Amino acid sequence: MLHDTARARCLALPAATEDQPFGEGTLVFRVGGKIFALLALDERPARLNLKCDPEEAADLRERYACVLPGYHMNKAHWNTVVLDGSVAPAEVGGWIEASYRLVRASLAKRAQAALDAAPEAEA
Repeated sequence: MLHDTARARCLALPAATEDQPFGEGTLVFRVGGKIFALLALDERPARLNLKCDPEEAADLRERYACVLPGYHMNKAHWNTVVLDGSVAPAEVGGWIEASYRLVRASLAKRAQAALDAAPEAEA
């Protein structure tokens, strides 16, 4: 998966936002103000940090050489995925969506309700 594809996949999720609080080399993707993915653009190949259930995080690290403990993150809850093409883009996309769902579910009920209501307000 290329970094452009990973970026597009993150931004396609409902209410996902992007910013660069750590400088131009890192894109940060949020839902409800909370980070669900970080994409290191200045790395070759690009690296993507994703939130993960601790048991699943450990399992993915065992199964894939390109999945490492989360760089500069809580190693129990975050993985760094080296986007070297060794994992199918659809599978990485599924990991992005799982990270998004995990972070979204951690939001306060009021914040989740506001996200649910946002598309209706625009219509």
